[in-house]
Amino acid sequence: MKTKIQWLSLFGFLFLAANCSAFDLRQSLKDKLKVDVPQVNPKLTEAVSVAKEVRGPDETEEIAIGRQISGNLLGAAPLVKDAKLQKYVNQVGAWVASQSERPDLPWHFGVIQSDDVNAFAAPGGYIFVTLGLYRLLQNEADLAGVLGHEVGHVIRKHHLKILQQSQLVEAGSNILSRQVGNDKLQNLIGSGAEIVARGLDKDAEFEADRIGVVLATRAGYDAYGLPGVLQQIGHFAAADNSVALLFKTHPLPDDRLNKLDSAMGERFDSIKGQTLEKRFYRVKK
Repeated sequence: MKTKIQWLSLFGFLFLAANCSAFDLRQSLKDKLKVDVPQVNPKLTEAVSVAKEVRGPDETEEIAIGRQISGNLLGAAPLVKDAKLQKYVNQVGAWVASQSERPDLPWHFGVIQSDDVNAFAAPGGYIFVTLGLYRLLQNEADLAGVLGHEVGHVIRKHHLKILQQSQLVEAGSNILSRQVGNDKLQNLIGSGAEIVARGLDKDAEFEADRIGVVLATRAGYDAYGLPGVLQQIGHFAAADNSVALLFKTHPLPDDRLNKLDSAMGERFDSIKGQTLEKRFYRVKK
């Protein structure tokens, strides 16, 4: 950990629970949302050029897009029926998000019923952690690091930019601002499963990792929560179905850890953050 990190000074959940038995989230997304996962089109210059000439969705539109996508995803993977768990994760998530540059977004966090190891973010502040990933966490600092990573995606608008470039959202259109109904909004953004099943580019994931560490540290947590979670995920075999989607849509844990190691250097070694293991909410099996 040697490289100086210049981003340190740049970056400082509310659903009703529903019950469902664990299932294959990847297959469920494809079956229930009825979408084919598109491949990244390397020739997006025209879409990008248009996006530069017109405004992107404003915050109200961003939230509407995220709400619609989240509703679609919850249709495929309902929330865990544990009100105390959902309240706890929302409290931790809201505190971490309050350390970001967008504290006033209506942040929502939830744990969804899936044995997969993964987490998802949608525009406007909608964030989900799978039960499989939550059970992997050892303390509250781990949770804060994971949520911080997803908050990073939202505040940097990573998924919103992908939707714009893919022309799933018409950049600069007045459709949303004319208060269209859900059906028209649904047609505009598609199912939203694309941003889950395709993933972001590596640089966006590396950036979200860095932001996650900073936000968790700002919130008073041990800075090494997220790196610790990545280490645990790295112990999974590549053929393990529970990490298949995660490994498909994210850089490998070792690559992410190497990037974090270079970015963090020794700057966080002297910061005594808390892990809060005793306060961490344990899910009953």
